Amino acid sequence: MQRQIVTYLQEHLDEYLEDLRCLTAVDSGTHHKPGVDAVQSWLQNELQRVGFTVERIPQSVLGDHLLAHRKGGGGQRILLLGHADTVFPVGTAAARPLRIDGNSVLGPGTCDMKGGLLAGLYALRALDAVGWEQYGSVHFLIVSDEEIQERSGVPLIRQAAQGVDVAFTLEAARANGDIVTARKSAVWATVRVSGQAAHAGVEPEKGRNALLALARHLVEIDRLNHWVPGVTVNIGRVAGGTQPNVVAEEAWAQLDLRAWHDADIPPLIAEIRARLAQPVLDGTRAVLEVNPAMGMPAMQHTPAVAVLERLTQQLATQLGFSVAGTRTGGASDASFVAAEGVPVLDGLGPIGGLDHSPHEYIERSSIVPRTALLALLLAATGAR
Repeated sequence: MQRQIVTYLQEHLDEYLEDLRCLTAVDSGTHHKPGVDAVQSWLQNELQRVGFTVERIPQSVLGDHLLAHRKGGGGQRILLLGHADTVFPVGTAAARPLRIDGNSVLGPGTCDMKGGLLAGLYALRALDAVGWEQYGSVHFLIVSDEEIQERSGVPLIRQAAQGVDVAFTLEAARANGDIVTARKSAVWATVRVSGQAAHAGVEPEKGRNALLALARHLVEIDRLNHWVPGVTVNIGRVAGGTQPNVVAEEAWAQLDLRAWHDADIPPLIAEIRARLAQPVLDGTRAVLEVNPAMGMPAMQHTPAVAVLERLTQQLATQLGFSVAGTRTGGASDASFVAAEGVPVLDGLGPIGGLDHSPHEYIERSSIVPRTALLALLLAATGAR
């Protein structure tokens, strides 16, 4: 089977690259519904061609979601997970069409994550070519809103995860070839400080500067980095006041809070609130606002994930290369799968990097071996 799969993928590499050229030629920034829907329509057609029943979940403002199903002859239920949206504005596709420079395949969305979506599709085609039927079912979920905070795709991910035994996320492998076996939880929070406005020249003593109070609070909040091993606190955005001749009445800052374990986040939030309660400037008041719906759960390295990691390493060795599992502070939709108790591996797409930049790429030489690895993983886990 292994040799047949690799041969199939080698023979269809040019077709893969042309498909990638087609997909990256469509502007599909999250808020550009026509473009995202066009990508989803292409994927829907291709999934139907390989025997999937595709449910299209329409969205009024953002792009539609796709949830595809295919039954096999018995075995485990598998979820493939990806997203059709990118971060690039309309006009990027025309300005930077796909090009190949040596081993680099460059273009908007090549790495994040149109190359990975195609890896999933071509892995399935290669398995079909060798008569793969030993699986209970394969579910392929492609959401349209991974790149933003307020989402309708998350409930779909959680629901799809509840009906499967194992999952693979088609984000790109790390630039060094690693797959992802753990991710941090992430929560965004906002510190808001209120003070008292006054004329900065005539009556400054009557003012209570919210910006000054916020600055003092933020120094204390920054000290919470590594308060517990792995906890990070990033002060990402600060704003306040109106103009230079007015003592600032309002100020706020956005925080990014991350930890390896979900259980570390509530104590961190409690500690921030305790520090905000400490007086730093008379006449000012600080509060912390947290929206739990805007957070990402942790993807933890469980024993079941460790089993999948070892299996992946064994299969890679058979294919003539090595892989390692790595932990990352970045978030992905794999975390929502993990939160439902399903073992999941991330980074099963081609090797790539420089996401969200004009230099985003995947490595041409990685397409066949990494897609073959994904196909062998599907075959090995499906038959269990």
